[in-house]
Amino acid sequence: MRLVSYATPDGPRAAIVRDGEIIDLHQNEPALATDLGAVLAMGEDAWPFLKRVVERGNALAETVRLTAPIPRPRKVICVGLNYADHAAETGATPPPEPVIFNKFPTTIIGPEEAIHLPADSNEVDYEAELVVVIGRSGRRIPEQEAMRYVAGYMCGNDVSARDWQLKKPGGQWLLGKSFDTFAPTGPYLVTKDEVENPHDLGIRLILNGNVMQDSRTSQFLFSIPRLIAYVSRVCTLEPGDLIFTGTPGGVGFTRNPPVFLKAGDVVEVEIEGIGKLRNPVAAP
Repeated sequence: MRLVSYATPDGPRAAIVRDGEIIDLHQNEPALATDLGAVLAMGEDAWPFLKRVVERGNALAETVRLTAPIPRPRKVICVGLNYADHAAETGATPPPEPVIFNKFPTTIIGPEEAIHLPADSNEVDYEAELVVVIGRSGRRIPEQEAMRYVAGYMCGNDVSARDWQLKKPGGQWLLGKSFDTFAPTGPYLVTKDEVENPHDLGIRLILNGNVMQDSRTSQFLFSIPRLIAYVSRVCTLEPGDLIFTGTPGGVGFTRNPPVFLKAGDVVEVEIEGIGKLRNPVAAP
């Protein structure tokens, strides 16, 4: 299933995509919440209702604007240096344990929404990423059980202000990654049953029609179960939490000369079986 959220005057509402049509979940099955995170929190109880929506739900007559599938996640967890090719291009030694940081939830935007370049940064970079969406609560989750806690996957872009991340005293990973609009996600949340092997998917980033990143998730240093087990040793993972699983080689700051985003650019993240996420870049 391809789950989405779309904009309404009362806020985002959850829907499903069927043959290109948008079908509102709550309108067709009132037992389902209007919020996609709340639908995920229902766990397996939601599946009979979701299947009925797919089979006989009535599509919306009007054209709608898609938002981020999970518009208001409680946690946006990110992984650094999780691709062998990216570690190699930065000259970094592959870490013995996952490198974890986070982004503020106010970074989240959806497809076709603009990435706004901050006035306080001149080195804004792109990072194509596979995003894991958590589907059930858990703490200290065993690695062998971790995939049971996955709801599905999205395309994501871990936009990064490199001058803040790398050049501020002591480094400012959190702030360098957390300017508003720095976490595009979507356009779909593809449920995990639709993805046979998330550890072998093609992933690309296309900037103004030019392929800048082109790799596969088989380059992961740490698997999705390993990441879930590792993070859940520290905090409870909850439905709707996001894990950005790292970026492959080809990022802008490692190029010669470096490539940074500028107003008027168009950035696309494309992941095999998941979809394509497109975002324009706007001035401050």
